[in-house]
Amino acid sequence: MLTTLYWFTQDLRLDDNPALTRAAQSDALLCVFCINRRWFNPHRYHISSMGTHRWHFLQQSLASLSAALTRLNQHLYIEYGYPEQQLIGLIARHKIKRLVCSRQFGSDERKVLKFLAERFPELEIEEIDSTTLFDQQQLPMTPAELLKGFTPFRQQAEQLSVPAPAQAPMSLPRPVLRAVPVQTFPEWIPGSYRRPDASQTKLSIAAIGGGETAGKQHLHDYFSGQLPSRYKDVRNALDGWQNSSKLSPWLNHGCLSLRRVTQTLHQYEKTHGQNESTKWLFFELLWREYFQWLALAQGDSLYALKGLADKPQHACLHPERYQRWCHGNTPWPLINACMRQLKETGYLSNRGRQIAASCFINELEMDWRYGAAWFEHQLIDYDVAVNWGNWQYIAGVGVDPRGGRHFDIDKQTARYDPQGAYIARWAPDAPALALDSVDAADWPIS
Repeated sequence: MLTTLYWFTQDLRLDDNPALTRAAQSDALLCVFCINRRWFNPHRYHISSMGTHRWHFLQQSLASLSAALTRLNQHLYIEYGYPEQQLIGLIARHKIKRLVCSRQFGSDERKVLKFLAERFPELEIEEIDSTTLFDQQQLPMTPAELLKGFTPFRQQAEQLSVPAPAQAPMSLPRPVLRAVPVQTFPEWIPGSYRRPDASQTKLSIAAIGGGETAGKQHLHDYFSGQLPSRYKDVRNALDGWQNSSKLSPWLNHGCLSLRRVTQTLHQYEKTHGQNESTKWLFFELLWREYFQWLALAQGDSLYALKGLADKPQHACLHPERYQRWCHGNTPWPLINACMRQLKETGYLSNRGRQIAASCFINELEMDWRYGAAWFEHQLIDYDVAVNWGNWQYIAGVGVDPRGGRHFDIDKQTARYDPQGAYIARWAPDAPALALDSVDAADWPIS
C-alpha cells in the first residue's frame, strides 16, 4: 500500500494541478499545508516576510481549498511551525514513502526538500511543474544560458507549446486521517494578524478574496469584456482597477493555473482578435516564467548584494530614510502616494513598483535588498522569484543589459500623474519633508 504526502505550497487549487494529479496516484493521501513560523519573525533584513494583507488572502485561499478537498472526501491539514520539522513528524508518524509537491524556485524553500532527502534517504520526493507555463524538460536553455537575459529566453520560449491545462480531479484517494483536528493559531502569530484587516478600500483585491473560486471568477470577469484588447494602452497607469489584469495574487498563491490563464487568453484572441495588447499580456506572462527559472538557476545569489554583477553596490541602510520611504514621508509626493497605497492595500501597479524601487536605490542610495524585503512584507501578490528578480533588475545586479534603471521622479510624475489625481488620492496630506533631518554625525540640521 502506497501512502503519499502531498505538500501544498504555491498551488492552492484543484484545477490544472499536475502535482496533485501525480500525488493522487496512491492508495492513501495526506494533504498538508505548512504555516512557516519564519514568515512572522524578522529575518535577515529586519522585517518579517508575511504581512497582514497577504496573510488574510492566504487564509481565504486555504479556506477555499479546504472546502474543495472536503467535497472530494479529502482533508487539508494545516501544520504550524518550521516546515521541515512538521513534515518530518508527519512522514515518521504515518510511514510516508512518497512526498509530492510543486517545484520550488526559491533557495530557502529548496533547502527544506534537501533537508528531508537527507533525513529520509529512502523517501521518494517528486517535484512537479504546476506553477509555470512550461515543464522543466521543455526549457530550451540551460541554467547558464538563462543568465544571459530575458530576450534570448523569450525568443525561444515563444516557439514552445504551452501544455494544455487539465480539469480538476473527480475523486482522490482515501485520506490518511479521517478527522480534521481542531486548530487554533499559535501564540507566535501576532495578534494583529488574527483580526480582519480594517483598511480595505473599495475594489481592493483583498476585498474580493483569495481562493480558487474567487480567482476563477475574476479571470472570467476580466476576459468577458474589452479590457484585454486595451491592456497595453493603460498598463502603465498608476491607479485604477481596470488598468491591469490584477491576476497576480491568485497566480502567485497558485489559486489560478498559469496554463489556464494562457488558455483563456488564447480563447479571447480567437473571439476578439489578437492585437498588441493581448500579445503584451502573454509577453508579461513570459517575464514571470523567466523569473521563476532564473531564480532556480541563481540559488542563494538571488539575495546577494552583488547578485549577478561584479560592481560594488550601495550597502548602507539609513534608518531614517528607510522609515520615510516605507511609510510614504519622503520629499517626493509621487513616492509617498505609491508607498501609502502599498501599505494600505497590499498592492501597487507595476509602474509604481519600478519608480519606488528606483527611488530607494538611486535617490536614497540604500541596499536594495531592504527595499525588496519591505515589498515582500507588504505585497498581497508576493512571489519570491518575481519580487527579488525585479529588484535585482532595477538595482543593476540582475539580468538587465543596461545595468539597472533610474527613473526621474519629476518626469514620471508629469507623465503618469499630470493632474495630481493619484497623489491627491493616496497622499494628500503628506508633509514636504527634507530627505534627512540629521547629518552624518546624527546632529540635528540647523
